[in-house]
Formats: sequence, structure tokens, C-alpha cells
Amino acid sequence: MQSKSFALAALVLAVVLPASPGAAAEVKYFNVPQGDHPHDVAPAPDGTVWYTGQRAGVLGRLNPDTGQVDRIPLGEGSAPHGVIISPDGAAWITDGGLNAIVRVDPATHEVKTWKLPKDRANANLNTPAFDGSGRIWFTGQSGIYGRLDPKTGEMQVWDAPKGVGPYGITATPDGAIYYVSLAGSFLGKPDLDTGKTTVIERKSPGVGTRRVWSDSKGRLWVSEWNAGNLSVYDPAASSWEVYKLPGEAPHAYAVYVDGKDKVWVSDFGANAVLKFDPETKSFASFPSDKPDAAVRQLNGRPGEVWGAESGTDRLVVIRTGDKQAKD
Repeated sequence: MQSKSFALAALVLAVVLPASPGAAAEVKYFNVPQGDHPHDVAPAPDGTVWYTGQRAGVLGRLNPDTGQVDRIPLGEGSAPHGVIISPDGAAWITDGGLNAIVRVDPATHEVKTWKLPKDRANANLNTPAFDGSGRIWFTGQSGIYGRLDPKTGEMQVWDAPKGVGPYGITATPDGAIYYVSLAGSFLGKPDLDTGKTTVIERKSPGVGTRRVWSDSKGRLWVSEWNAGNLSVYDPAASSWEVYKLPGEAPHAYAVYVDGKDKVWVSDFGANAVLKFDPETKSFASFPSDKPDAAVRQLNGRPGEVWGAESGTDRLVVIRTGDKQAKD
């Protein structure tokens, strides 16, 4: 499909990182075409940044050096949600409108689609992740999760425990997969061969486990939307720790763990991206310079944390200067 390019102005704002006295971080905003409603974001190793334009049915690709955005139409009825980058640089998308897993070639922008089985219509596809064997796992809020083998095209889809709600998903350093259910308020670990999910319950019901990200030790950091918490599950100890976000009415949406195991979470209640230091148990806040930013996904690469401001049609980057951070 033919892509279209747009050159858009970027706004720069320098701020001080409260959790690290004397350290500075640069916050920079990049406009994307109005109405794209960027949902998820994925920085690529080549320096570009991909995002899903959910309301426009496009995959966007930002060049941060120039502000140019290339937009790739994904097909009639497309409503992309999640996007991640594979080792070969391709963008992989969960597209709720197409009810399909989609791959976009980084060089040719060729769009390839794997439809879910006909008996799995309206899955409300959410988020993808690769396991240690290169298979892509995905969630659907209608109550499903699944696995696609890109080499063979084989796709399997399973009913999720507790029905509707599967949302965020992540891979651990050893290639295991975990996902969370927003409506079911649990952390699930599917067997990579059989697909059967082991349910890991939160002691407090109804917390609204929304997104999940693994740290370098394989611990699972979870954003709890209803409760306004950031929690972490340690599989080795089978234990949970819970940290309440600051403020009167926090709503934790996205979560991302950088290469130094610092945890980043977007808080709709504070209209901010927060940084949590597990060693000091302290939060630092990076509020948006516009109201109702609605950062729905966080991701990163060395020295940078990226977010998608769906409410402002912008991408935001927090440059920490830490070159030891991982992708």
C-alpha cells in the first residue's frame, strides 16, 4: 500500500528529574496527523518510532530527527491497537478492526495480514509479544488469547480464564509469556506448548490489571487501572508487592521497565508519566504540558522512554541520558 509523508513541528521542553537530584531529562513532543489517535508506540533500532493510528486505520512511522511522519494504510476497516518490533525490524500489529495480526515491512511498507479464525470474530485484539521461539502471542478483550507462528502461518486461539478482559502482554528474558486481564484482574502465564493458562491471582479483587512488563530478573510489573496501583509479581518467590501511585485519584494505564530496571507508568489521574525507582521506592513525575494527554502505551530504547499521547495526537519522549537502558 502507498504510504504518505507529513512533516510536523515538534515542541521541546527541558525538565528536572525529581528522583535524581542534579540530573536532567529532556522531554520532547512530536505532533502526528490530527485524528490519528496514536494508541501504542514502538521505537525501532534504526532510530525511527512506529505508532498505531487507531482512529485513522494507519501505522505511523516518525523520524525524530526531522519530525516527518510516514503513514501506511492497513486496510479498510482497520483499527490498530498494539505494535511491537521484531528482530528483523518489521512492525507487528494487533488490529481490532481487521480482526487480524498484521506485519509491515520496514523497507517496502508491504502489509501482510493473518486473520483470526471465523469463529473468533470481533476478538477486540489488544497487544502482542514474541516468545523465545519467535512466535507472536496476542490478547483480545472479548475473552481470548492466541499464538501465531510467522514461519508456518499456524494460528491457535484459546478462551481466556474468567472470560472478557485480556489486555497487556509481555515476554520475560527467558522467553516466557505473561498477560493480564483488565476485567478479570489476574496475571496469566500460558504454557508455550499447550496454551493452557496458569492464573496468578491478585489478593485484592477488581484492581483492573491493565498492562504488564517484565524486568531483567523476570519479575512482572503490572499497572492496576481501577486501584491506581503499580504492582510487581516475583515468580521465584510467588509473591506480590504493591505501590500506590501518588495523588488523590490515580489511574495507572501503561507500564514499561527500562534497562536499569526503573519502572515507568502513565497516570491518567495526574495527566503524567511517572518514573518509579524500586530501590528507593520513590516516584518522579513528568506531567504533560497539555490537558488530557491520555498516554496509552510506553516503550523505550537506550536513553529514551516513548509514549503515545492519544488525547493530543502526539508522541512524547523522555530522554534520560542513560545509554544503558535496553530496548
